[in-house]
Amino acid sequence: MNRSISTTRMSRTARTAAGAVAVAGLVFGLGACSSETVDKAVDKAVDKTVTEKYEVTYEVTGTGVDEIQFHGGEGEAMEPKLETVKAPTLPWKKTVTLTGIMPPAVMPFALEAGGADVTCTITYKGKVIKEAKGEGMLAAGGCVAVSPIVG
Repeated sequence: MNRSISTTRMSRTARTAAGAVAVAGLVFGLGACSSETVDKAVDKAVDKTVTEKYEVTYEVTGTGVDEIQFHGGEGEAMEPKLETVKAPTLPWKKTVTLTGIMPPAVMPFALEAGGADVTCTITYKGKVIKEAKGEGMLAAGGCVAVSPIVG
């Protein structure tokens, strides 16, 4: 009888341990599955943010601007290539297509002493997302905004 009770207890213990291992495996397996799903969703969102194209319109108004530099869409997201317009006629307006996290930026310059009196704006989908006004060699410090598709 002792032997029978001992075998029964071992059998129950083995079944309980096997069940616990199976449940643990299931829990960890499902956890990994949902973590993988979350990772894929995050990767997809990041890919979209990095590759999605958007349009902005730059405007510069005022007087005394000798040069305008702006991000025109070329280069890398965090190292955009600057395009330059020398001796622009004001008011000046340009619509460009940018990609992903590339920040829209337009910077008017006054090369002569006395500077410029200027306003720059960046518009996205009809809404001004950045505006600056000022006088000086680098009039208003330019307009630099965060990519509107990041937020």
